[in-house]
Amino acid sequence: MGVLNLSPESKNTQTVAGNVDEAMRIADNHRRHGATIIDVGAQSSHFDNVELSPEEELERLAGAVRRLVDEEFVVSVDTWKPAVAAGTIEIGATIVNDTGGLQNPAMVDVVAGSDVAAVVMFIEGDTPLSVEEIDLGGSIVDGVADRLGARLRNLAAAGVTDVIVDPGIGISYRGDRALYTEHQIDVIRRLGDLQALGQPVLVPVPRKAELAPTLALATLALEYGADILRVHDVPAVAEIARMMGRM
Repeated sequence: MGVLNLSPESKNTQTVAGNVDEAMRIADNHRRHGATIIDVGAQSSHFDNVELSPEEELERLAGAVRRLVDEEFVVSVDTWKPAVAAGTIEIGATIVNDTGGLQNPAMVDVVAGSDVAAVVMFIEGDTPLSVEEIDLGGSIVDGVADRLGARLRNLAAAGVTDVIVDPGIGISYRGDRALYTEHQIDVIRRLGDLQALGQPVLVPVPRKAELAPTLALATLALEYGADILRVHDVPAVAEIARMMGRM
């Protein structure tokens, strides 16, 4: 899953597109190197940024999503807003990557009423912009699988069963970054707990300041059985996946 940002506020500038043509160049490059899903977002999820209105977010997305669909990309839309998800589904997006953890009943209704898949992400908070410092002591790694399992059962009761689980290690939390990196590694090493839930597992590979630790996390996720990697550095990660026989 290759990341495509239509949010100029994003800190990962190499995947930011300023217009539809730039978006297509990034997406084409992702696909050429082996990405089979393009994850498009227009709202930065970093807690430092302001929240866009659904109308502004959808306006940023619409042109690029329409072109991607026309050129037969599998399009995932990264949003926690039901109106944005509904609008992009109408254009042709087939995956809703809800970075709010599919906790909003309105978002559940949108997904349940559409022929789309959804990513169910673990998050400590209602949205990525509302998160506080995460408590990394104790049993939080155990809690990831337990809480996602409970969420899957609730979603199934609501008619949402075509889901992908995401342990949420791509979300930025306030607090000690080194300690959070240790948490990210611990979660990846426990992917078996998520696989036991019976759904595909997506790992959003955290992009660190340097490429080497980013690729180390991607390699670890491949080794521990991730089904999908959401990455900014598609060429490098795809090369590692091919080397490991995981494409």
